[in-house]
Amino acid sequence: MTAGPAIGPYVLPNRLFVAPMAGVTDRPFRRLCKRLGAGYAVSEMITSRPELRDSLKTARRANHDGEVGPIAVQIAGTDPEMMAEAARYNIDRGAQIIDINMGCPAKKVCNKWAGSALMRDERLAAAIIEAVVAACEPRGVPVTLKMRTGWCAQVRNAPVLARIAESAGVRLLTIHGRTREQGYGGQAEHETVAAIKASVRIPVVANGDIDSPQAAERVLRTTGVDAVMIGRAAQGRPWLFREIAHYLATGRLPPPPTAAELRAWLLDHLHDHYALYGEYSGVRSARKHLLWYLRAIGGDAAAQQRLRDAITTAETCEAQLAAVQAFFDAYEPVLPLAA
Repeated sequence: MTAGPAIGPYVLPNRLFVAPMAGVTDRPFRRLCKRLGAGYAVSEMITSRPELRDSLKTARRANHDGEVGPIAVQIAGTDPEMMAEAARYNIDRGAQIIDINMGCPAKKVCNKWAGSALMRDERLAAAIIEAVVAACEPRGVPVTLKMRTGWCAQVRNAPVLARIAESAGVRLLTIHGRTREQGYGGQAEHETVAAIKASVRIPVVANGDIDSPQAAERVLRTTGVDAVMIGRAAQGRPWLFREIAHYLATGRLPPPPTAAELRAWLLDHLHDHYALYGEYSGVRSARKHLLWYLRAIGGDAAAQQRLRDAITTAETCEAQLAAVQAFFDAYEPVLPLAA
């Protein structure tokens, strides 16, 4: 597998990145994705607001215990000095790379003019980038930026912001091939990403609708980007990174995971998840991951419904684990080959 790009002093092992997704890419999920072939993962978005730093939610998002480096933390906000201070705060707690969020389309983020809303104000966006880079460079910490192609179809200004970011000292750009207006609807377009790649000297990463080994190969080949970032397609299917790596190396699709592999991965994920969240929160927040796994596994509808009922009503870690074990004891799922 071809080595990945360098982010400052860090040369990444491959070209497969895990996207930061709020409520999804926590430490257990990032660790599992890295174990299954991802070369790099960015944390969930952490707010720059100082009054929220000591919350349990932020503490969990900032937990990188036992994670393979480099440790990348994504920060979001609208005030340049507050963003700079957030960068310093997270560096003091182990961040080795700081990523600026200008790509989140969520209304609760954009309504505060953070995330992709910053793309509407290029002067403010530039001020934030410059402030964060100025805070990080003296510490030897590289800064990256994630954004969309623009605010709407009529204003695809990512190429302009890409050049601003490069001039300010950003070391890597990730572009989701949709506008803020699109949210996650429609189809991602990577022509804008390819144009950005051709116009800057720093590494560029493509994100959006990369949901199969073939899609990853096609985007890498047609855009010339340095890496691809995968988000929603890896929900419940973290072995997608292993599939893509195999396809890029051999040109062939790998065999699907065995039932033994699936059982081991799910149980390891659950144990790590419970260790981070505790029993009450852990059982409840694990439900979405387990339901995503079920969707990816497919197969016998009755067996799936029994497990779905068990995991959504379980009140203890032990009960949830027992339901997963019983599913694999009674039914060996057969995954289709990666499409």
